[in-house]
Formats: sequence, C-alpha cells, structure tokens
Amino acid sequence: MRVHIGGDHAAYDLLGELVTFLESEGHEVTNHGPHDFDAEDDYPVFVLRAAEAVAADPGSRGVVLGGSGNGEQMAANKVKGIRAALCYNEELAQLAREHNNAQVISIGGRMNTVEEAKEMVRVFLGTAFSEAPRHVRRIDMVSAYEHDGALPPLS
Repeated sequence: MRVHIGGDHAAYDLLGELVTFLESEGHEVTNHGPHDFDAEDDYPVFVLRAAEAVAADPGSRGVVLGGSGNGEQMAANKVKGIRAALCYNEELAQLAREHNNAQVISIGGRMNTVEEAKEMVRVFLGTAFSEAPRHVRRIDMVSAYEHDGALPPLS
C-alpha cells in the first residue's frame, strides 16, 4: 500500500521510526517531512501535503503526527475528501477504518510510545471499511455537506 506521512518537530523521531517500520512491512512510503529537525517548524506545512497526496492517490492511506495529534487531524480534515481520525489506541484505529472509512490516522508523538504507534498504524492499514449500509449512509451525509453544505434532513 502507498502511505503518505507527515508531521512536525514534536513527532520528528516517531516519523522516522514509522517510515522505517512501514517500509519493512512492504509499504511504499512517501515522507512529506519534516526531513530535518526544526523546533520551530509548523505542522500544516507537512500534514497538508500528506493529506493532499492521499486525496489525489485513491487507495493510499496517510499518517499524520504531532505532539498531541489534534492539530494535525484538524488540518488533514480540511483537505476536501479526507477523513482523518485522531487515534490513541488500536480499537480507535480499527473503528476509524471499519465505521468511518478514514484514509488518514493522526497520532500524538507525546501521547503514545513508538510501539503503540506502530500497532495503531498496522491495525489502521490492515482494517477494511465494513461497507455496512448505516456507515455508508453517514459518510454520504458528511460528504454531501462537504460538497455543497447540504444538511441532512431531521428525522
């Protein structure tokens, strides 16, 4: 699988660890940076590029990283068509794929160990979308809103 990854200084070491891990697992990885440690860098520079690459590359997945993962998830979700999920355990990573068909996982480098992050990424990449009608319906509602601002009808 093609995996686009990006982060910031707070997850710089984790990014390197995950690139090595993903390549060892046989994935084709594009590292959108940072490529050098800079304590003053800004996560949108790298995260938006990773999320845009996922949006332009159907079937690929993304990993975005920061101190908490919050800002990175928010930034990735600004890219049209992207569903990014902030995860802090394997169960959330699994549900993000099964129920939400998320294409991007966001992880906080200060919140999780390297081993926890590897396992979340492994689960995220290895889990298929369930395609259950209720999940498809909900994703379609969000996509419609993203496309033209149409609110779902009240039940």
